[in-house]
Amino acid sequence: MTHFGIICPPYPGHINPLSALGRELQIRGHRITFLQISDLEFKIRSEGVDFYPIGESIYRPGLLAETFQNLAKLSEIKALRYSVDFCQMVTEIICQDAPNAIKAIGIEAVLVDQLEPAGETIAQYLNLPFICISSGQAIHRRPDVPPFFTPWSYDNAWWARLRNQVAYHILDRSCQPIIKTINKYRARWKLPPYRHIYSTSTQLAHISQQPAAFDFPCPNLPKHVHYAGPFRNSSPRKVSFPFEQLTGQPLIYASLGSVQNTKADVFYTVAAACEKLDVQLVITHGGGMNAEAVEKLPGSPLVVEYAPQLEVLDKASLTITHGGMNTTLDSLSYGVPLVAIPITFEQPGTGSRVKWTGTGEVIPVTQLSVRRLKNAIQRVMTEDFYLQNALNIKQAIRQAGGVKRAADIIEQAISVGQPVLLEPVCDR
Repeated sequence: MTHFGIICPPYPGHINPLSALGRELQIRGHRITFLQISDLEFKIRSEGVDFYPIGESIYRPGLLAETFQNLAKLSEIKALRYSVDFCQMVTEIICQDAPNAIKAIGIEAVLVDQLEPAGETIAQYLNLPFICISSGQAIHRRPDVPPFFTPWSYDNAWWARLRNQVAYHILDRSCQPIIKTINKYRARWKLPPYRHIYSTSTQLAHISQQPAAFDFPCPNLPKHVHYAGPFRNSSPRKVSFPFEQLTGQPLIYASLGSVQNTKADVFYTVAAACEKLDVQLVITHGGGMNAEAVEKLPGSPLVVEYAPQLEVLDKASLTITHGGMNTTLDSLSYGVPLVAIPITFEQPGTGSRVKWTGTGEVIPVTQLSVRRLKNAIQRVMTEDFYLQNALNIKQAIRQAGGVKRAADIIEQAISVGQPVLLEPVCDR
């Protein structure tokens, strides 16, 4: 059996699906250890997987929460720029501490989230097998596919390809502090320089938790790229919910994830848009709203700090989301269409895929208003087009294989030391 180390960004949207993958591998007899900052020890251990601290000489406990609070005040490009400094520090922590941690506890292979590029460098330096995992969108850095952080739709025209390449060039320039930190260590370890952010060189396997049906056309991908579908299984963490308070009206589930959940103005707009509709609104804010802010919400929404998302979505007719990949995929796993309100990071790209697949409507946060949101809600809930497309993605997710297929690919790749080659399935 293999001892796998997991290196990923310190955000719940990455830790949650990778914990599910870790639990599946543990069931099969493998050992799983997250290498992470101290703030996440309780979170990770509560998911039933092991934790090993890194960054104790650099990282100040509590900084993650402060970073989330500051990020929640920003949107679009400002949030991206603010996050670079924090990501650069995390990169420094991984490069400085992960090699010794891996040696100390005997990690034999590494699962690297695509959005934590330092993990690939660590694996190459230690000559360990590694597999790239896309917890968010699978990033292929192709000229024909819009970058993950843009709201652009797919278009293979020459001007669109040029636009995409320019956007990636701007991303690389913006991420120079991260790239320079990685290259400082790569030079020390006599590895070739790392030139482009989020450009993986893995050959064993690149596994995405998207289904192929929820992406733009991607013909001629490398054959070690796999669209496995969402990584989900039962977590030891149990969340209570007042199901007895559900009225039987069409249920709208609203969530802004774990970073943008302090945007009380967005929650207010959501509540106002639903106030006079014959629906029951359920809002989960993840601790981002205080009692006073909740009291000010229009109408009578059922507001909770946390919810058992899959169980609530099983009863939902519509999801209102910031466009986080996990909430989006969870909704589509139950055939629930969406209204997406992208704010920053990869959310505009997720929103563009919602629009492309016809599974919902998209309103950029800068264009959000009660009238516009109410019209979108009514349109998505009354027109069969959206529900049918969501049901089509639900079927695609069931066929993709999910966490079990991802674990199969990982086991095969590690056991034979060769790429797991399957025919690409994202060209349509």
